[in-house]
Amino acid sequence: MKSAEIRQAFLTFFEEQGHSIVPTSSLVPDNDPTLLFTNAGMVPFKDMFLGRESRPYVRATSAQRCVRAGGKHNDLDNVGYTARHHTFFEMLGNFSFGDYFKRDAIRFAWTLLTERFGLPPERLWVTVHISDDEAERIWKDEIGIDPTRFSRLDEDNFWQMGDTGPCGPCSEIFYDHGPEVAGGPPGSPEEDGDRYIEIWNLVFMQYERDAAGNMNPLPKPSIDTGMGLERIAAVLQGVHSNYEIDLFQNLLKAAAEATGHEDITTPSLRVIADHIRSCAFLIADGVLPANEGRGYVLRRIIRRAIRHGHKLGASEPFFYQLVVALDEEMGDAYPELRSARAQIEKVLLKEEEQFARTLDHGMGLLESALENLEGEVLPGETVFKLYDTYGFPFDLTADVCRERGVTLDEAGFERELEAQRQRARAASQFGAEYGTALELEGETTFTGYDRLEDQAVVTALLDSQGNALRALEEGRQALVVLDRTPFYGESGGQVGDTGYLIGESGRFQVTDTQKQDGHHLHKGVLVEGSLTVGAQVTPQVDASLRAATVRNHSATHLLHQALRMVLGDHVQQKGSLVSAERLRFDFSHFEPVTPAQLEEIEAIVNRQVLANAPTRIEQMSLEEAKGKGAAALFEAKYADSVRVLTIGANDFSIELCGGTHVARSGDIGCFHIVGETGIAAGVRRIEALTGEGALAYFREQESRLARIGERLRAKPEQVEERVESLAERNRRLEKELERLKAKLASAAGSDLLAETREIAGVRLLTKQLEGVSGKELRGVLDQLKSKLGSGVIVLGVVDREASKVNLIAGVTNDLVDRLKAGDLVRHVASQVGGKGGGRADMAQAGGSDPQALPRALASVPAWVKATLG
Repeated sequence: MKSAEIRQAFLTFFEEQGHSIVPTSSLVPDNDPTLLFTNAGMVPFKDMFLGRESRPYVRATSAQRCVRAGGKHNDLDNVGYTARHHTFFEMLGNFSFGDYFKRDAIRFAWTLLTERFGLPPERLWVTVHISDDEAERIWKDEIGIDPTRFSRLDEDNFWQMGDTGPCGPCSEIFYDHGPEVAGGPPGSPEEDGDRYIEIWNLVFMQYERDAAGNMNPLPKPSIDTGMGLERIAAVLQGVHSNYEIDLFQNLLKAAAEATGHEDITTPSLRVIADHIRSCAFLIADGVLPANEGRGYVLRRIIRRAIRHGHKLGASEPFFYQLVVALDEEMGDAYPELRSARAQIEKVLLKEEEQFARTLDHGMGLLESALENLEGEVLPGETVFKLYDTYGFPFDLTADVCRERGVTLDEAGFERELEAQRQRARAASQFGAEYGTALELEGETTFTGYDRLEDQAVVTALLDSQGNALRALEEGRQALVVLDRTPFYGESGGQVGDTGYLIGESGRFQVTDTQKQDGHHLHKGVLVEGSLTVGAQVTPQVDASLRAATVRNHSATHLLHQALRMVLGDHVQQKGSLVSAERLRFDFSHFEPVTPAQLEEIEAIVNRQVLANAPTRIEQMSLEEAKGKGAAALFEAKYADSVRVLTIGANDFSIELCGGTHVARSGDIGCFHIVGETGIAAGVRRIEALTGEGALAYFREQESRLARIGERLRAKPEQVEERVESLAERNRRLEKELERLKAKLASAAGSDLLAETREIAGVRLLTKQLEGVSGKELRGVLDQLKSKLGSGVIVLGVVDREASKVNLIAGVTNDLVDRLKAGDLVRHVASQVGGKGGGRADMAQAGGSDPQALPRALASVPAWVKATLG
């Protein structure tokens, strides 16, 4: 059976047993910041097992895409060197949520393996937990498993979600590859061999472990099973290594063709074939290469694959070419891969091109360090220098050293890394005013969604260190806590409100509002009178600033959707800042947004503004919000009830948001993008203006254009034509200047010939030139060589502004077999703090020590004489 047929046969079998086929979830776990990636088939059902979520089925089956390449579950270093480790794999599973339990789970597994897949029972070995008499009885008495092919194990056969929570014993099923393969059965001293391979794990979740370690029976015991598609495919296809199955064989052939390496059994090709799967599916799920988090893991995997291609001799980008072969293998089962194919290829190609320079340079430095290594341990200082100074990843250094039998001084590397962190922390020390954690009772009720003024009571007054105050005197800064407030506390990218707290005895100016543990902290200064705990105040939000902030915040939601429409569904919010002055929106994208794309994005947003559609805000469950298609930062935690904002005509944008917003999209006024930049690898930033801010910007641009027109003596509509005319004139003058300089240099060259001397029968000219740029040296040399006929020339010039030296050496064709220009220029460059090289007849170099140039040129005659012998 082919891999695709095995996947479908598994799902069909369990569908026949009353299970709902659940599509694979994203590799980025929804609403679960505890996991880096989806690393097991049960992850999408975690909340169901915990009783936090209910679905319209109690039996499920799935083929779940999984990645184990970071965090606790990290198989990255083993990939390519073993038969069964992968960064990406497919987990086939069947699940019961309080429905069937051990008997049916065991019966389903045995029936599928022996009847549907046709595996001989005598080739299967079963294990249970030492405490699980019930499972043993089912296997032996009801299934009829051979007692000689059965083991009771301890730690290996007990599963738990964490230190606390659902847990239970397991039953594992192993396949016996036969006595010709080394290794013993599970539980034996020889179990680490390859003869017995685990193919299926049945988890019986029947307990909940509490904080004290007590095991309490669950009211609804459940089933969680997992069988790796790659492993069962190897068994059913009669091969011992996962890399020999049909799916990998085609990827290996594609990798071999792309790298120009014919032996598809080499570990490096296995690394590449494995890594293209994890990289492609991660990118399809919205992860982009970056320097932190999930993006950093993706970057590590890509670079590891590129390094192995480089090792095989690939000198041009190759990794992105494998996406086609992967699509052919898995695109039918996973349409999201096929639809994202062009995006995946672009991201991989760009990453390959960026890493090529680092790889070449880093590998050269590492090779040199290994050649000069005394002993078998690469010092931590060397590893850190490669990492910190030259950007060569630690894991690639480890990979290369592993192949050479060299150990890394990891402790030394960590010491250097920690020392760097300490230096960074010391350099970034700053005052942490109002950053102290506060201990306050109760919480503040926020009323600012529908009003900008309210009546409230002062519940606490605090100084900058968080110390409680009973009263506040005029002119003193403080934090004021109220029982209720219309002031929005900074969150979700929206800045805190400003305004005043007005009481009978005083007036407090609020310069910022922050949130902490359910309280709104009004930061500011008492500008008049006094203020005491328990006082009645009237909080008044600055209406004009709130309105401007609201316009910018609502515009970010329209912008987010427009970005996805123009750039692709891979765009995800990576941060935002919304103030009264402008909006800033960070998003995932692998290359600069073109001017044409920015124009289209701006036009889409403004069409929604002009549509003037009413904004709709609803409160609903998180699952209802997801079902509605609401976009959210699902890496974050949300409450069971969430606030959903719908803005724009025809439900243009639907997102989770706790901020304040316009009543209609037309209230934004207008939208204008003022900047687009890259702020990190794979992350771009757009800055934009709305409403009065945009109008002020337009007026300033118009005034600036008018002032430029005045200086050019042109009307605003004529400025572009006048500037182009001046630019063309400037280009003509520059060309004329270059021509005149070349003419002067040629004339000077004729005069220089009088300074030639004869060394060992060869005419030699050395000269430090003045008034000649480094770019003009080549022309002067060519002029002199043509007039000299036969001889050697060395010229130098000092760039005084840059404080550097430019050198050029020339040897006429009749002498190149006796003396090389490259050797000569390197001799001179070494004396002025530089290096260089070139052809035998012409070579150039640079240096950083202008004062040493006269002495360096003076050494040329002796070097020429010695070389000519």
